[in-house]
Amino acid sequence: MIKSVKLRFILIIAFLVVSVIFCLPNVVDLEGVWKKYLPSDKIHLGLDLKGGMHLLLELDTAKLMDNIVERKTNSLKDAMITDGVRFLGIDRKGTSILVTIRPDQKEKLFNVVGTKFPDLKAGAPRTEGDLMHIDFLIPDKDLASIKENAVNQALETIRNRIDQFGVSEPVIIKQGENQILVQLPGIKDPQRALELIGKTAQLEFKLVDDAATAAGGTGPIPADEEVLKIRSKNRETGVETTAPIVLKKQALLTGELLTDARVHMGGRDIGSEISVGLEFNSEGARIFDRVTAENVGKRLAIVLDNTVYSAPQIRERISGGKASITGGFSVDEAKDLAIVLRAGALPAPVKVVQNITIGPTLGQDSINKGVLATFLAGILVVIFMVVYYRFSGVIANVALALNLIYLLGVFSAFKATMTLPGIAGIALTIGMGVDSNVLIFERIREELRLGKTVRAAVDGGYAKAWVAIFDSHITTLITAAVLFIFGTGPIKGFAITLIFGMVINLFTAVFGSKTIFDWILSKYKPRTLSI
Repeated sequence: MIKSVKLRFILIIAFLVVSVIFCLPNVVDLEGVWKKYLPSDKIHLGLDLKGGMHLLLELDTAKLMDNIVERKTNSLKDAMITDGVRFLGIDRKGTSILVTIRPDQKEKLFNVVGTKFPDLKAGAPRTEGDLMHIDFLIPDKDLASIKENAVNQALETIRNRIDQFGVSEPVIIKQGENQILVQLPGIKDPQRALELIGKTAQLEFKLVDDAATAAGGTGPIPADEEVLKIRSKNRETGVETTAPIVLKKQALLTGELLTDARVHMGGRDIGSEISVGLEFNSEGARIFDRVTAENVGKRLAIVLDNTVYSAPQIRERISGGKASITGGFSVDEAKDLAIVLRAGALPAPVKVVQNITIGPTLGQDSINKGVLATFLAGILVVIFMVVYYRFSGVIANVALALNLIYLLGVFSAFKATMTLPGIAGIALTIGMGVDSNVLIFERIREELRLGKTVRAAVDGGYAKAWVAIFDSHITTLITAAVLFIFGTGPIKGFAITLIFGMVINLFTAVFGSKTIFDWILSKYKPRTLSI
């Protein structure tokens, strides 16, 4: 028995030491060699404790469908030209593509669609004189799949941007069919974060029509051209201005072929501009090489989200797949632009459905009240256990203290996020720990009333209470698991605390306190028990 008690004490002390080591960074700032060899991560505070941003974003699925059908239309048009299909018209019609041909071109058209666009389904051809109209549609099941994939892509893109932005412990989860919940604890510049998250980042390279631009873009614009705004910023005053610029609609190169984007701080010369350097993959490098070779002397506009950032003249063929964007950027603007380009473009614009900023004052107030409530509850429990169960109550309080230290150690080790409901979960864990000890002590009292010895009463009390304690903890664990799986944000915080708390409580309330009792009974062999 003595050997068994020693081994159990060693196990309890080992867990205690490990927990204290992981808790240290929350209490003291480790320096020098200690910081190198000991854990340095603190318990992270959630949005409700630290303050920050709560955003509910919605993916614009209507715009997504427009983009997809527009790309399909352009691709089909290019394929028909390449394969020699003579068509009289091609136009979008909602989520379908209307192609007008002569009847003798029907077989060639269907061959092109069948081999290159198997996802398009043809409607029944309609004949009008010597013309034939055919609608090509994207099936509903494919549209649903496209929407789901787009939301998942947007989720990953936003997560990548936030990770590079440097927010610790963000919450980024899908909500409903096309919404994304974003929580950013401790964010210091909410507006900058919002702009970073919401930027679609559709990067395109288009040729400039200098003649139409010189006329101010006020004259007749050909169907294959468009008028956008070119952005310029005075670096001395910070004033941003825009002017009309006429571009070819067809993008010669897009951001999908980017592999990297980095901030270039300019040269040593006074007034050197901050720019964002771009690097393309092998396919993008080949396209960029060809585009610059074929258009020497012309201007190539760099367009991001329908805004032209710069339109430099192509002076010579550019090999190597590298380019740069200038536009009077500040350092932060250039960094944010590089982040969104590296993280990739959103498949469609997102709109902010809900935007709540929680100030750090409210967060600190929540921490103070939560900690005070937990502290008062703990003090009242300690007093009650000592008054009602005397010396046995002291043993229960030691087990309860171990419970809290272990719980905080686990939170630190797993880098978990503490939320206000999480603090409530700690308070509930204290209650469950007390409940377990009350069950055990009442069973021990019953055994003593039956005239059993102290050793037999303690062993019998723990044995008879174990089933009830185990059942209550398992049902609570199941509830906590369901909350964790289906809950969001603070609910998950509560569930995580409860899961850790229940597992640790089983260890301390039963194994821990029983070990202390066994040690006292083996060493002192008391004839009565203070309970």
